[in-house]
Amino acid sequence: MIELTGPNRGELRARIEREHAPSDALIADHAPQVPRVFVSDMDSTMIGQECIDELADFAGLKPQIAEITERAMQGELDFGSALRERVGLLAGLDEGAIQQCFDGRIRPVEGARTLVETLKAKGCYTVLVTGGFHHFADSVAQMLGFDHVVANNLEISGGKLTGSLIGDIVDSSVKQATLRSGVAQRGGPSLATGDGANDIPMFEAATYAIAYRAKPKAREAANGWIDRGDLTSALRLLGIDEQEWVTG
Repeated sequence: MIELTGPNRGELRARIEREHAPSDALIADHAPQVPRVFVSDMDSTMIGQECIDELADFAGLKPQIAEITERAMQGELDFGSALRERVGLLAGLDEGAIQQCFDGRIRPVEGARTLVETLKAKGCYTVLVTGGFHHFADSVAQMLGFDHVVANNLEISGGKLTGSLIGDIVDSSVKQATLRSGVAQRGGPSLATGDGANDIPMFEAATYAIAYRAKPKAREAANGWIDRGDLTSALRLLGIDEQEWVTG
């Protein structure tokens, strides 16, 4: 713990990062409270993979699509346009590849289920919101215990991906709106976790925004970060004793 006399947030953050890197930290002007609403990104946050990149591998397109994904997550490309471009490249891929990809490649990040289940046990409403796809997110949410899912819908015809999406894109504005809606309905403090540029508006609306192994722009926008531990570090940062964690 670092004790400073009247530091501003920027000074405190700079000192933590200078003297204790890598670190897990949360900077707030009050003792942290258990959130009433928890909204989290999925890819590279709750799971260790980017689903569209892994799916692209089945089509032999992973290098091309992964490059677009990385640029979008760094905030260099418009998310919606980048998503449509990547999905378009998957046209013709067999629907069965989605389940094969999920079963063979998608794994939760360490501590993800403990984080979700512990918050739920304390009365928190949990939402998985992702610019990815329901075909993956629904299964991830069930695996980890989320109450609700907000995601994109892949269009499928004749058992194959058409290269298009159904409905509006879940982008940064939808992520932020999802968090705000949860707070409007349930009140209290909120927690958001994510790793990329499209999580920034959600971070800005949250009481506690914890960037998990995040891209620089997202990390800078959050008032908390996890660079060293797993996702249970979020529980420690919120002051939830390990004896209260829901595991198994």
